[in-house]
Amino acid sequence: MTVASGPTPRLLTAGQLFLDLVFAELATAPRLGEEHWTPAFGWGPGGIANYAIAAARLGVTTVLCADAGTDAFSRLVRDRLRDESIVDGIHAHADWSLPVTAAMNYDGDRALVTGGRPAAPLAALLREAPVTPVAALHLDESVSPWVRERAAMGTRVFADIGWDADERWDASALDVLEGCHAFLPNEAEACAYTRATDARTAARALAERVPLAVVTRGGQGAIAVDSAAGDEVEIDAVTIDFVDATGAGDVFGGALAAAELTAWSLRERVEFATLVAAITVSRPGGAAAAPRLDELLPWLDAHPAAADPARFAFLRAALHDGATPFTAPAESRTASSSRPTRIKE
Repeated sequence: MTVASGPTPRLLTAGQLFLDLVFAELATAPRLGEEHWTPAFGWGPGGIANYAIAAARLGVTTVLCADAGTDAFSRLVRDRLRDESIVDGIHAHADWSLPVTAAMNYDGDRALVTGGRPAAPLAALLREAPVTPVAALHLDESVSPWVRERAAMGTRVFADIGWDADERWDASALDVLEGCHAFLPNEAEACAYTRATDARTAARALAERVPLAVVTRGGQGAIAVDSAAGDEVEIDAVTIDFVDATGAGDVFGGALAAAELTAWSLRERVEFATLVAAITVSRPGGAAAAPRLDELLPWLDAHPAAADPARFAFLRAALHDGATPFTAPAESRTASSSRPTRIKE
């Protein structure tokens, strides 16, 4: 891997890369023998690229480390990533092709079909990765030593371990979180791993493993527990006309990882990520529909029913006169230990 010269990356993203084809606003699930048309179509880099695109569009210099092939789809995706000003940290393999995912959106959710073979474990990919204040990974067991090493160097690692395809939800799978700063599961994943019956209980349980546990709840918002600071917040969803859920959790994660580079409070950081994800799911195309930083306030002005105006006053203050909030080092808030403090009931 050769990382291109240019501005020093402040966010490292690494994991499985895809080409996503998104079909939104389908009335029903396709049945055998049928052909469905929809004008709500989008395409673009998917998987870990959702994190990278979301953060880069917000103005954070981001490097993406992933495997790709030398096939036409891989070239197409790399060209699109360069168009997004994402630093290319990709390993190209002549004997492997980039997986392609078709996402079909109907009944308020989406179904996915992926063609191809998964990439190799992350460890080899990250061996030469640049040191950054923040990292966002699709975690696997191979990178546990890397995570601990980078955490000791001050990197705050935001982790996603994905859906358990076997649906065993063995709590020991969470051992890979050692050294991570944050874990960002959705409500179904969080409750399944912790055996909790609600998102708040699950978030508190997960915050015993990492300093920051954030459980996303789709149209019900998010719950975040910062066990190092003893802080807990519940965030309402932003009201939108839903179109496409593809990549929503990853876009939320990319925005939250970017917000780690601000001096904002926990509530403000989660509010910010919620807004970015909400705007994204109101459009077709996954992260290809993620907003840029200069779109956020105009979008709020154009959608006055989306949220109480006071809710995003912190964002208006941060973006006045073209300013950017991503100037603070990740260490600007009290450093979080890998051994979180239990929050008192």
